[in-house]
Amino acid sequence: MSAHGDSKAIIAAFLANMGFAIAKFIGWLLSGSASMLAEAVHSVADSSNQLLLLLGGKRAKREATREHPFGYGRERYVFAFIVGIILFSIGGLFSIYEGVEKLTHPHELSEQWWWLPIVILVVAIVLESFSLRTAVVESNAVREKGQSWVSFIRHAKAPELPVVLLEDIGALVGLIFALFGVTLTVITGNPFWDALGTLFIGVLLILIAIVVGIETKSLLVGEGATEADLNRIIAAIEKGPEVEKLIHIKTLYIGPEELLVAAKVAVPHDKPLGDVAADINSVEARIRREVPFARVIYLEPEVFRPAGQQQLSTEAVVLKSSD
Repeated sequence: MSAHGDSKAIIAAFLANMGFAIAKFIGWLLSGSASMLAEAVHSVADSSNQLLLLLGGKRAKREATREHPFGYGRERYVFAFIVGIILFSIGGLFSIYEGVEKLTHPHELSEQWWWLPIVILVVAIVLESFSLRTAVVESNAVREKGQSWVSFIRHAKAPELPVVLLEDIGALVGLIFALFGVTLTVITGNPFWDALGTLFIGVLLILIAIVVGIETKSLLVGEGATEADLNRIIAAIEKGPEVEKLIHIKTLYIGPEELLVAAKVAVPHDKPLGDVAADINSVEARIRREVPFARVIYLEPEVFRPAGQQQLSTEAVVLKSSD
């Protein structure tokens, strides 16, 4: 996933949410709508999240150090996890609190400005649709052919686009909830519907935060290559004459665009050490051609002995130098 694609979708979402937040706060101050306040806080939370994603992307580009020899790529996962916490706490819990408050202490809409929240919400729905469209276009550029959106969100190794997609979808659905609540309040004169729309927004944000938290937690703990990429790596190891057999293999994403590959491979027991080293280099080059983001590769040569076969002598196991 290109950093350009990530940044484009994030910046588009940030600019949209900042504009929405200002408009919604004005609508809330003039009309007194609880749904407008919940949506304004929602937009502020989303704007903060986009800044965090951009900050995480910038920090992840730092050079590797002795203390962090594999670099800082996983910081993008950390900041994406913080995004989930912000959505849950600031967005979801505040909206539920505001909804319960307005249910227990109803607040009528302003007689003069009752129409303003509806106008703002309709315009916001239109503009949010364009923001979501940008995220969809950028995601389609990296989404595998035939892959479902659920699978893309669950298995994407770069967290930014899935997070922005979920935020934009949540924002669009939240706007519909808010419009539903405000419109029914205007029609019936009962502020219950405005408070109910606020509660719906809070529940929606908490559900999205839980999904973001679960997926980014899995990335933080450590995920291996996808099945398709793992199969390509195995094929690259086994299809050449250098390796007799792949004994075992492990992979780990040490960053969204950096995969570690560690494998033990069987080589002929009588091949000189210099030839084995050259063969290992050839296999590594073949892996990188098949899976370019497999950037850290450790291949351990071994002498493979099937079960029941007579134990080789120590001399046969030792890789002799060609010098």
